[in-house]
Amino acid sequence: MMSDYNWFEGIPFPAISYQREILEDIRNKFVVKEEDLLILTYPKSGTNWLNEIVCLIQTKGDPKWIQTVPIWDRSPWIETEIGYPAIINKEGPRLITSHLPIHLFSKSFFSSKAKAIYLMRNPRDILVSGYFFWGNTNLVKNPGSLGTYFEWFLQGNGTTGDWKNHFTVAQAEAFDKVFQEKMAGFPPGMFPWE
Repeated sequence: MMSDYNWFEGIPFPAISYQREILEDIRNKFVVKEEDLLILTYPKSGTNWLNEIVCLIQTKGDPKWIQTVPIWDRSPWIETEIGYPAIINKEGPRLITSHLPIHLFSKSFFSSKAKAIYLMRNPRDILVSGYFFWGNTNLVKNPGSLGTYFEWFLQGNGTTGDWKNHFTVAQAEAFDKVFQEKMAGFPPGMFPWE
């Protein structure tokens, strides 16, 4: 169904810019520094907006940095072929961006004092934003229709996996309960819990 991906630990990543070796290194070898600031999100959740806000906060509102340095240089995506080497070689406090689910993120993060900002967005908004974004790029397989993309999304086949993979088990269970209550009344057989 979705062959235009690099699969890692059952999760699809765009075939362009993502390598298994880098994902393994991030989880097992990458060392998060105490002064690092991580921006963690599911794709299409407002990552770039948050990046711009954080960069402005770091410069006390001075826009020169964001106007002269591309976002991917200010806050590289750790899981990409370009971002990973840039982060490893960066001195001083690092601003790091990632879409990796928590179980694939660097083990060193959990014993560090690094700060993380996790941004969540309503999954309906992620679905619509993702459909239009991915449908207009050549980075991943084009879903063709919103219905097809919706099916992929419900099956957990969005880029970087199921939206709920970014949650703890308790958070995912709480989300399921609320979501099922909100979706009551939709046609039978539409959702995976039925």
